[in-house]
Amino acid sequence: MENKQIDLNCDMGESFGAWTIGNDEALMDLISSANIACGFHAGDASIMRKTAELALQKNVSVGAHPAFPDLQGFGRRNMQLSPQEVYDICVYQIGAMYGTVRALGGKLHHVKPHGALYNMAAKDPNLAKAIAQATKVIHPSLILYGLSGSHLILEAEKIGIQTASEVFADRTYQNDGSLTPRTQLNAMIENTQDAVSQVIMMIEKQCVISTDGSEVPLKADTVCIHGDGIHAVAFATELHKELTLRNVIIKAINKES
Repeated sequence: MENKQIDLNCDMGESFGAWTIGNDEALMDLISSANIACGFHAGDASIMRKTAELALQKNVSVGAHPAFPDLQGFGRRNMQLSPQEVYDICVYQIGAMYGTVRALGGKLHHVKPHGALYNMAAKDPNLAKAIAQATKVIHPSLILYGLSGSHLILEAEKIGIQTASEVFADRTYQNDGSLTPRTQLNAMIENTQDAVSQVIMMIEKQCVISTDGSEVPLKADTVCIHGDGIHAVAFATELHKELTLRNVIIKAINKES
């Protein structure tokens, strides 16, 4: 496979209180984009700054990772917020991350919603539109990361902002292209080689095999690898190695404007 390029992104800065790096520093050497928590599901002002600073030092693109205001549930519980409320919380969080990065002499690259907000907006065009509008109003050059084939991608394209279709290395898929809910036992791919194989298929063939064995088409611009597992660094290292062997360039998505 020649001249292929993929962005590897990872959710980061998701600690509380005193800053703990966890896997973040090791993972920074293996990824091209970092999605940094903005305080609503994890993180705080100091963690945001320190994580962004680390990313900039490693030449990793910095993204805002807005979520529902749900610290106890880590942003993974559905909340019934109106589109206006979703717009407001996203402007608040993206704006904070934008200012944090600018204060460090860098530029915010993208926005990727977190957890339940991401999954609900993937299926609800009104929530997706609210997130897209919040992204655009902070800066029209920001790239919105969304689940491949989802309303997040469609609504962002409608208002003229750049998108990145996201796929997941360690999550299983349903035959409609949605992620298997974490409440189900088969939601996560625990075996490293299985996850690597899924990523290779998604990049090379632009499809994934769902839990019922169906071949589901998708677009893969960026691959999410989760940084909070005990084997996160080992998995990222193996994936990075395999992509390199296949001549896949790991690189952040270029802005179109």
